Amino acid sequence: MPGVSESAWFPPDEPEAPRFLVSPLLAAAGLPHLFTTRHFPGVTLPRDPGSPFDAAALRVLAELGVTGGDPAFLRQVHGADVLVAERHGLLGRADVVTTDRPQLPLAVFTADCLPIVLYDPDRGRVALAHAGWRGTAESAARAAARALIAAGGSPERLVCAIGPSIGPCCYEVDGPVIERFDAAFPDRGRAWVTSTGPGKWMLDLWRANADQLAMDGVDPARIDNPRLCTGCRADLFFSYRRGRGQGRLVAVASLPAPISSPRPPAAGSR
Repeated sequence: MPGVSESAWFPPDEPEAPRFLVSPLLAAAGLPHLFTTRHFPGVTLPRDPGSPFDAAALRVLAELGVTGGDPAFLRQVHGADVLVAERHGLLGRADVVTTDRPQLPLAVFTADCLPIVLYDPDRGRVALAHAGWRGTAESAARAAARALIAAGGSPERLVCAIGPSIGPCCYEVDGPVIERFDAAFPDRGRAWVTSTGPGKWMLDLWRANADQLAMDGVDPARIDNPRLCTGCRADLFFSYRRGRGQGRLVAVASLPAPISSPRPPAAGSR
């Protein structure tokens, strides 16, 4: 999968144990965003039904350029439904959220599943998707891309990032999972798995989601992925498989405020 090296995601001013990571492709496109690590302050616990960030975390986000206050977020259910954010706070049950409102942050939560951010720099829209194996089987990433395309976006102009998540090195699945992928993707599903023995496979969710985005016309060269595995990197990330309920990671993005044009001088003024 095309993408820059993982080191490019580490902000140069962050300490050795960074609080967050940033996609170089999204940053170059002008989208304020970040992917938290386990060291980001003020992320609430998974069982907390409220905002993923406390007041201290919101101040840090604003300092880092992700402005707008509390994010809009979802009750994630491992599907592919899309909700449009018009306000802050909990929107409802879904796994994809999109908006065209500047400075309305969007957030998805993960702890092995894939956080996927898609940005349309031409139309000024952003979408975030949460994709575990069920969401991948239901094409959550494609649902996010199609939401932007349906709003007038050109797929080849979209900029995407797949954040830290469980990699094919650590994600072992069994027969029922493979059956779901065979049913959903009879021509492609087997390309995303490697057999490791009777009834066991390693599933590559990174490749599966990048391939699905490409199915809808997204340029693979515009899909960023540091290939940082939450299962391997206990020093940086929480992992549901490694330690259920210990914490969560948050991907957050906020469309920048529009640049206002200078007012023309009043008639007769000098």
